[in-house]
Amino acid sequence: MSIRILLVDDHAIVRAGYLALLAKQSDLQVVAEAADGNQAYQAFKAHSPDVVITDLSLPGISGLEVIARIKQRDAKAKILVFSMHQQPSFALQATRAGALGYVTKSSPPEELLRAIHDVYAGRPTLSADIAQALALAQVGGERMALESLTVREFEILRLLVEAKSAEEIAQILNISAKTVCNSHYLIKRKLGVDNDIALTRLALRLNVVSLLDISAVVTTTP
Repeated sequence: MSIRILLVDDHAIVRAGYLALLAKQSDLQVVAEAADGNQAYQAFKAHSPDVVITDLSLPGISGLEVIARIKQRDAKAKILVFSMHQQPSFALQATRAGALGYVTKSSPPEELLRAIHDVYAGRPTLSADIAQALALAQVGGERMALESLTVREFEILRLLVEAKSAEEIAQILNISAKTVCNSHYLIKRKLGVDNDIALTRLALRLNVVSLLDISAVVTTTP
């Protein structure tokens, strides 16, 4: 009996590479693919896969939001994050959202295959590099404050730092602009900052976003 997989990644070439790897495994079967968060959620509803493998950086709703929505629909859903993000904060928030495993894309293929079987069996799993990063993470005041954010607040923080307006964030997360504004205030209070410049600097320092991410937003904004 094959493990039925939903594969979610916004890069077609990347998906093709993973498909080739998974196709070589006699006990794995990719039953659906998705290139963004909305497609992923619809594909989950349509196919009820045994394991969802998803990136976190997706167009529209992010991987964190996809995880939360899938778990809200099916609390027993088994989700494995396969992401370029090696920051402990992303692994922590993915776990809080409902992911059972987290593997970075710099991991060898064997780690991904092992993680798929672990998640299918209901076992929490981390790739070696993210496990080490979590173990070595500083437990300073700023990082503890970051970890106090809810999954929704963490996602709003990421979008705020990417220069999204309250209205844009509300549309992406399917919440009201008022909720975004209230969360914006709570986030700054939890993180101990009083303006958005300080908030952005803190997000960069704690690797919530990178300068490359912000530069990409600036260069693509009309």
